[in-house]
Amino acid sequence: MRSLLNTIAACALLAVSVSAGAQDWPSKSSRILVGASPGGGTDIIARIIADKFQSSMKQPFIVENRPGASNTIAAEVTAKSAPDGYTMLVATNTGTAIAPHLIKLGYDPEKGLIPVILLVTVPNVLVVNLDVPAKTAAELVALVKASPDKYSYGSSGTGSTQHLAGEAFAHALGLKMTHVPYKGSSQAITDLLGGQIQMTFETTSSAGAQIAAGRIRPLAVMSPARAPKMPNVPTLAESGFPGIEMSTWYGLFVPAGTPQAIVDKLYAETVKALKLPDVQKRIDELAGDVGALTQAQFADMVRADYQRFGKLVREANIIVQQ
Repeated sequence: MRSLLNTIAACALLAVSVSAGAQDWPSKSSRILVGASPGGGTDIIARIIADKFQSSMKQPFIVENRPGASNTIAAEVTAKSAPDGYTMLVATNTGTAIAPHLIKLGYDPEKGLIPVILLVTVPNVLVVNLDVPAKTAAELVALVKASPDKYSYGSSGTGSTQHLAGEAFAHALGLKMTHVPYKGSSQAITDLLGGQIQMTFETTSSAGAQIAAGRIRPLAVMSPARAPKMPNVPTLAESGFPGIEMSTWYGLFVPAGTPQAIVDKLYAETVKALKLPDVQKRIDELAGDVGALTQAQFADMVRADYQRFGKLVREANIIVQQ
């Protein structure tokens, strides 16, 4: 009985301690992990949010880049971190919904992380190097069919939305292209500019600046409707290739076991940040849509995407070459 009472007392003290810690959060520096290299869409969005968190919560929020393994290195570090609110992750559907079907992970993507809030959704866009003579998606398809093995496309990593978009494009149209994975979008775009690869199915958030500068040529967006910031770029469906769609979302996650009070505060602070005019302007420049889901709705979306991409990986027989 004495042992039982001691256990109950210890649990009660732990609960009080956790509650107090949640109320005081944040009382020190926090880190926001990003599974891609600096300069890409995930990094840009994480830094926008970190800056606003720092302003509103009066503590440092430091973005930490851990690129590689389809964004899952950062996800694994987050999942295995203390669930105290001081480690969080800005992730995309790459690491949470696609990569788990392609590579072996050291954590459970469905149980190791808590989805907090959807930040931004952006369409993927088919872009080519300026030396590629195609001015439309149909012309590109004709070029690839005429010269198998000549064309390669880059992605931010194996299992990324860019990778799956390229696989879906090739699978639907019977094309043969070489996939070149990088450790982030910025590296893929650098090689696209240099002509080492001929195309990418990049996010508008990562490719937008180079498109606006006229350094790469957009052929089609992969969303159901045209992107408001690229009104002259047709959709793939309008280009004659319906049913091939891909968008990338960015969301905030924390380790499983993080107190709900901290999750709720993070959600509330993020909602406030996303409503700020300067944040909305930055997201608009990325051709993105600000997230507008509850925490529960976002969690449902993550689960649905996990199942949807798993089906695509199986149907297209996508296998990682290791």
